[in-house]
Amino acid sequence: MQRDRIDFGSMDIPVLFRKIFFPTLLGMVCMACITIADGIFVGRGVGSDALAAVNIVAPLFMVTTGVGLLFGVGASVVASVHLSQGRVKAANINITQALLVSLLLMAMSMTLIFIFNKQTAYLLGSSGQLLPLVLEYMDWIVPFFIFSMLANIGMFIIRLDGSPKFAMLCNVVPALLNVVLDYVFVFPMQMGLMGAALATALAQVAGGVMVLGYLLGYSKTLRLYKLKMSIKSLLLTCRNTGYMVRLGASAMLGELAIACMMLVGNYAFIRVLHEDGVAAYSVACYCLPIVFMIANAIAQSAQPIISYNYGTGDAARVHTTFRLSLKTAFVSGLLAFAVMYVLCPYIVAMFLEPGCRAYEIATGGIPYFAAGFVCFALNIVWIGYYQSIELARKAMFFMTLRGIVGMTACFLILPPLLGEKGLWLAVPCAELLIFILLTADYQLRHKVRHAVR
Repeated sequence: MQRDRIDFGSMDIPVLFRKIFFPTLLGMVCMACITIADGIFVGRGVGSDALAAVNIVAPLFMVTTGVGLLFGVGASVVASVHLSQGRVKAANINITQALLVSLLLMAMSMTLIFIFNKQTAYLLGSSGQLLPLVLEYMDWIVPFFIFSMLANIGMFIIRLDGSPKFAMLCNVVPALLNVVLDYVFVFPMQMGLMGAALATALAQVAGGVMVLGYLLGYSKTLRLYKLKMSIKSLLLTCRNTGYMVRLGASAMLGELAIACMMLVGNYAFIRVLHEDGVAAYSVACYCLPIVFMIANAIAQSAQPIISYNYGTGDAARVHTTFRLSLKTAFVSGLLAFAVMYVLCPYIVAMFLEPGCRAYEIATGGIPYFAAGFVCFALNIVWIGYYQSIELARKAMFFMTLRGIVGMTACFLILPPLLGEKGLWLAVPCAELLIFILLTADYQLRHKVRHAVR
């Protein structure tokens, strides 16, 4: 397998960042396309109620991805520091522990969802009308979440091993497979919502198998390590896992923030605008992962550079990378907003039949929703920077404040004040508030540092 020549410690920062970013970006966008393809084929091939049902289940996708990011970010940061200090064995032990513990947690979670499937559906905001569709989709998709989680963790390991292009392929191949299978199962085979779920499930299997194949046969430095089963080894695994969880917790909270946005939004929209409102809101939720994946690609591309040079004590390279990532996030968020604002009717028409009530609600509200894309991208990258320099508590604090506290508060406060427009402005307002707080915290931190000097 051809390797990418990457030197985190001496290569020119913009060149190094681009070398990692573009393959990561393409892979991330293709991952988002898995979800978007489902939405398009379900909305146009099955109906608006089916689209609403998928959006009800969507928070489970976010939680699964969050578990992958939790262990992926944590293991990547720890392994980066170990590699910068020449401790390859310790890095391999860390990534193996991350994979094994996450697999066990995911298996337990999937079992609970199956046992309490109806209760889970209602907890996610399903109405009685949507319940049969929600259960149909959930029962087919949940068993394969473990492969999605494996792929999410594997992306970090493969990039750190020096193969960002292969990491990209682990996303591109499943995305293309999902689009093809979605079309075949939903239209020619008329399998309905079950077909859309099965297409996504098989795509997730493909991504997980590719990651596993790389780690078992093609990795250069990072590979799976046989762990001992002694009491001392188990205690060491618990200690290392706890540290990785602390480092990666804010990354998981990033996904939980989107899950919270979907969950609270589903409740708010179904209360005010009923099932058509949830279908309209689902279009915004399908578009947001593109922006999230772009911001996440920026954060993940900067992360190994920042973590490696943080480990070697090169503060200049750390801050150069951080500034470059913020500029990239600002431009990306601005472009995403412009595209959504100008092309909103055409984008909504890919999911919903023009003229239906859900279509009218979506085209009227999504431009307001898109106003938050710039701050959304900046916040993801900024919190990723705190993760990369091992400020886990600070990253977790801001992610919790942003994704759960601020988002929930805005959904509770703005709709009674502004009506339907308040539903769409809740997310942008929450992102703006957190961006202001992050900026103030960063300025204060640097003033204190200069005062100490």
